[in-house]
Amino acid sequence: MQSITIRRALASDADRLTSLVGRSGAYHGHYASIIAGYRVTAEYIARHRVFAAVDAGDEPLGFYALVLDPPELDLAFVADDAQGSGVGRLLIEHMIDEAGRAGLTAVRVVAHPPAEAFYRRLGATRVGTIAPSPPRVDWERPELRFAIPPAPVG
Repeated sequence: MQSITIRRALASDADRLTSLVGRSGAYHGHYASIIAGYRVTAEYIARHRVFAAVDAGDEPLGFYALVLDPPELDLAFVADDAQGSGVGRLLIEHMIDEAGRAGLTAVRVVAHPPAEAFYRRLGATRVGTIAPSPPRVDWERPELRFAIPPAPVG
């Protein structure tokens, strides 16, 4: 695996993270409507715990956004050419650690249907189904939950 660093996203990363979302092959075709026109803004990065996995040249390979109140993994994307390389696993493990440091006991995930198996492999459990909300989302989405272990003391 290439050298990967996970760091706090900066306001200056907003356009590159937006581009990563827009290029996601997982959201072409039937699922395209959910990200149509979506932008990761500098304000969003400042308001939430957004972390990017970057390569040695500081190019984003993926990122996630953890919302603390209510606790939810709001965004998680891995560049198409980085999928299968362990970047997603590193990001989710980092998110779980970050949630623990924030004192959270659980994190909700409303998953993209094709990503459900990925989250479940990393320890999420399915707790329900989110109904469609047309016109942007005309499909059901799995609702998952990560139980967060307490952060180590010290």
